[in-house]
Amino acid sequence: MNRDITGTHQKALQINLDPSKYGTFAEIGAGQEVARWFFRVGGAAGTIAKTISAYDMTVSDAIYGSADRYVTRQRLQSMLDHEYDLLIERLREKRGATTRFFVFADTVKARGFKTMDESHGWMGVRFQTDPMAEPSQIIVHLRMLDRENLQQQEALGIMGINVVHGALYLNNDPVALIHSLMDSLSRERVEVDMVKFSGPAFQKVDNRLMSLELVKQGLSDAAMFTADGEVVDAAELLYKKAILVERGSFRPVTKVTLDMLECGQAQFVQEPQVQGEQIVVIMEMTLKNLTDAGVIDYKDFLERVDLLGSLGKTVLISNYGEFYRLAAYLFRYTKKMIGIVMGVPTLKEIFDEKYYADLEGGILESFGRLFKNALKLYTYPYRDPMTGALITAENLRVAPNLRHLYAYMLENLFVQGLRGYSDQCLPIFSRDVLAKMRQGDPTWESMVPAQVGKLIKERQLFGLKEGKDASSLLVH
Repeated sequence: MNRDITGTHQKALQINLDPSKYGTFAEIGAGQEVARWFFRVGGAAGTIAKTISAYDMTVSDAIYGSADRYVTRQRLQSMLDHEYDLLIERLREKRGATTRFFVFADTVKARGFKTMDESHGWMGVRFQTDPMAEPSQIIVHLRMLDRENLQQQEALGIMGINVVHGALYLNNDPVALIHSLMDSLSRERVEVDMVKFSGPAFQKVDNRLMSLELVKQGLSDAAMFTADGEVVDAAELLYKKAILVERGSFRPVTKVTLDMLECGQAQFVQEPQVQGEQIVVIMEMTLKNLTDAGVIDYKDFLERVDLLGSLGKTVLISNYGEFYRLAAYLFRYTKKMIGIVMGVPTLKEIFDEKYYADLEGGILESFGRLFKNALKLYTYPYRDPMTGALITAENLRVAPNLRHLYAYMLENLFVQGLRGYSDQCLPIFSRDVLAKMRQGDPTWESMVPAQVGKLIKERQLFGLKEGKDASSLLVH
């Protein structure tokens, strides 16, 4: 991560003056802002084989194939495939032995003359690390946050230079490459919420870790990947869908984890606004969930997501400590109903006013943001291990000055207690399961789903210490 930060002009000029690099630029949606930098700094003839902007849909389809939508990952991939194959076909014989070919492409929806819709785009580069080598590839999804079209074009050009330069000169250090994407930019201008590395240069790269890096380094407040580890832009999964979210540390996944989710889903699907809708289920971890003593353990993170993946769950990593911020993120992609599943202790925290000191309207403003669209909190009961008392959404006590507000939330069904839960799951806490695992106490296996227990034992996850009687409890 220790590197000299180079300006956009210097990056473009370095590429232009490198005789071993040569490529094509294909840009759709916000001018030829990336290619323009290479012409602007001088020496572009040493870098650019071709630039193209196929703006007309008929023309674009004739080159890259037909598409229902043009600002998509699929369209970007078609552009990279077509332009790279064409570049190799035309120039391999002439200069393939000495040249590292690359193709840069983007397809972008910038702020228009008449429309003020959200501006975003897909950007990618396919490149060789050595002459005649098989190519590697980087794809990113970005949101452009500037209010003016001209500023968005400028930011797009800078980001494109950062992507190309990173691919060509930082491919041996993907963490530093991610950091370099924001050189000469800021989060007020651009957000990068997805990055995917592939090809021989990145054989050892786990894109789930790269998603975590995006959030950790502040390029985005959230990143998402599916059960099979495929990183996705949130819109690809969430657009116009009903969404059910469970937040947790999942260290490890326990029977409570799944009981909460199953109970929540059973009530969520019965909501009139959800019936007939496609539902997306997400398991969310915040940076706080992942941090221990100020440090994120990457091995521990992968162990958690491996367990969630084995259960077929999509994972969201976020920096949204407050639930109203998570809600705002989800509302960006859907106006359908959203359900958040949580335990009673978490619900009680939501009604703690200290978390909203930075909001002018305090807790009322946070609730206004949280419940402004169709959103409900589904609450799993808690059995006090000291007294044995069962605390539910219905009998939870909040601060005296908030009792009327809480009663209003209950009466209007913004908060609902979960029904049909398993009494046997209530005494299970993930921290206790983890402690038993590390102490060699085999009773931990009865507290996790069979599939999870099997994977933990096979891979010796979370510092598992096998007890002398553990063999009698092997999961078959």
